[in-house]
Amino acid sequence: MTDKISQINDINIIIPEVRGVIRKNFELSRLSWLKVGGPASVFFQPEDEDDLSFFLRNLDSSIPIFVIGACSNLIIRDGGIPGVVIKLGKNFSSIRLNKTDVSVGAACRDSYLAQTCAKEGVDLSFLRTIPGNLGGAVKMNAGCYGSYLSDYLVGITLIKRDGSITEMKASDFKFSYRNSNIPDDAIITNVLLRKELDDPLRIEMKMTRALDVRNLSQPTKDLSCGSTFRNPLGRSSLEDKYDSDHSLKAWKLIDDAGLRGAKIGGAMVSKKHTNFLINTGNATAKDIEDLGNFVIEKVKKNSGIDLTWEVKRVGRYKKIKI
Repeated sequence: MTDKISQINDINIIIPEVRGVIRKNFELSRLSWLKVGGPASVFFQPEDEDDLSFFLRNLDSSIPIFVIGACSNLIIRDGGIPGVVIKLGKNFSSIRLNKTDVSVGAACRDSYLAQTCAKEGVDLSFLRTIPGNLGGAVKMNAGCYGSYLSDYLVGITLIKRDGSITEMKASDFKFSYRNSNIPDDAIITNVLLRKELDDPLRIEMKMTRALDVRNLSQPTKDLSCGSTFRNPLGRSSLEDKYDSDHSLKAWKLIDDAGLRGAKIGGAMVSKKHTNFLINTGNATAKDIEDLGNFVIEKVKKNSGIDLTWEVKRVGRYKKIKI
């Protein structure tokens, strides 16, 4: 059975009957860490893997889909996202410790996973300060303190655009700094990570230190979406072994260009950490993206170096009424 929806955001969508949650014209700003962005034509939160697989098999292949996690590394444009936006919920956040690996649902928060594993003497402490969900962290090969998801990844379960469910090994993909070749329309539902054992107290101390460093250096109480630009060196700004050389880190290049505290509309370059763009309270997605592009332009002029967005910008620009 299907439920026809006509002309949502200029798109005709016939939605398969599912067990999960369906919302029409759902305001994505409610989920965004930046509290900006327009609506999704259709928002779908599946009940389980079978529900998601059924939905994709029966959704017209011409309808675009976009998967969101915690929206911690995302600028959703003011015109919203056409098609179907899919978000995995709590049913996809289980943690199971096996003999040689850890099986984790893709919607599990990185920080919660690190804390849970630490109690069992499993060291995934580098995830403690990484915002967002595990699925997104795998897709972008997130990392900190010299460790990256690809260092621990054993395999993933994917649901492809045609609804087929596939288990794949980490070696089936290529990973680099803040990037992987996992297809954009493939949805990660479960992740297998290698177990690395250590003393729980030692792991807890490592996480406490990481949190202290983050809280001292980053605007954790402001509305932001984390590091905005990739470091030209291709390394995390919190990696101890590179901390002696700040010359090719995004925050230093932005600071050298005199952009600390720069504003466009309600968006501002953080005064605490210049690689963070924050919403001071009334910013639009356009304000934030315009400020980011302004930063790229000024850094290029000042240093000759091209900054690359780390934050994904998705969706449509809002139409201006004349």
